[in-house]
Amino acid sequence: MTQSSRISGFYKRTLQERNSFIGEWANLTPEELRVLDGVSGLQAEQADHMIENAIGIYALPLGIATNFTINGKDYLIPMVVEEPSVVAAVSNAARLFRDGGGFQTSSDEPVMIGQIQVLELKDLEAATAIILANKAMLMAEADKIGGSIVKYGGGARDIEVRAFKDTPVGAMLVIHLLYDTRDAMGANAINTAVEHLAPHIEGLTGGRVNLRILSNLSDKRKATAIGMIPAELLASESISGKEAVDAIVEAGVFAEVDPYRATTHNKGIMNGIDAVIIATGNDWRAIEAGAHAYAARNGQYASMSKWWKDEDGNLRGSLELPMALGTVGGATRVHPAAGIALKILGTRSARELAEIALAVGLAQNLAAIKALATDGIQRGHMRMHARQLAVAAGASNDMVGQVVQAMLKEGNIRLERAKAIVAELSNKS
Repeated sequence: MTQSSRISGFYKRTLQERNSFIGEWANLTPEELRVLDGVSGLQAEQADHMIENAIGIYALPLGIATNFTINGKDYLIPMVVEEPSVVAAVSNAARLFRDGGGFQTSSDEPVMIGQIQVLELKDLEAATAIILANKAMLMAEADKIGGSIVKYGGGARDIEVRAFKDTPVGAMLVIHLLYDTRDAMGANAINTAVEHLAPHIEGLTGGRVNLRILSNLSDKRKATAIGMIPAELLASESISGKEAVDAIVEAGVFAEVDPYRATTHNKGIMNGIDAVIIATGNDWRAIEAGAHAYAARNGQYASMSKWWKDEDGNLRGSLELPMALGTVGGATRVHPAAGIALKILGTRSARELAEIALAVGLAQNLAAIKALATDGIQRGHMRMHARQLAVAAGASNDMVGQVVQAMLKEGNIRLERAKAIVAELSNKS
């Protein structure tokens, strides 16, 4: 039977009911379910082998975004995030895209860039020529130490040369090794390859190699997501569907032309993308760095997404970003919860994971700008914020809902008020 991610009222189910549902969806083992419960999972002893000076474990909430259809396939999306309203907002946005046919995604081959910096060159043009003339030899050398990546069809794909004639440290040549890392993120493989090539580069050019390191601007390894929402689905009591489409497009253009707005606009996109990346044990800092650099590729920092009205009056959006993710190696296989997240997604492909992350980013972007351009961002966010304050004030599980409703009714969503309401309810019980 085909699984559907369209789950009405998933948020109304208890934590245990949601846990059980996901267990059936992903065919999780009893031990994997205990990881989700927090009973098992990453142990301090394992953490001690992951980083230096470990002293314990820091936990974050793991949620599930529903309603996603990507390239005709339904997904439940694991998201690790502490910010209220993100999972709910992205699920609601995915439902709107679902009614417009879902997301269509694509991705490049997983080609990463390794950089080699060459200094103290007498003739940049001659050095460039000799590197390009020996391109085949250099790629073969890189493949000699490629290990399992080469075994599974990856490895060196090309050599590029970039010349910088006048820098504060003199003339500089930067050599790019383009390297297919298959289903790995590939940082270790790239760094090993450029380290291996460094003495060969020095021998060919007569220059001195300084840095040899991957670039996190992985613009050879992009993913794209696009989607459509029928205008009538955006209508509300206060605004028509046509007006909503126009308002969202206007908000999108604001982020395209103004870097101050683009920064907040893009932060919302990364709210969704980062949550998927963290859940699957990938390097969210590398993705953030590459995404923001890509947003400034034309000389000004701008919106990562595009929004427009099509000929039928419907809303369309697209998102394209470098997305160097892995499904093998690193924390994706060390952290128990990361392995479970990949199992819930049902993917072993790095390209598929990248496309999923872009769909989530586009959904999160829609949720934010739709709220801003129509009802205002604070309405739903403050309800979730009130829940956090209720918990922080010491409300029991049975009491949280009452505290939230009281604060919302009063319009006084503050920790001090939450504590007072908790005290009042406690005195009555």
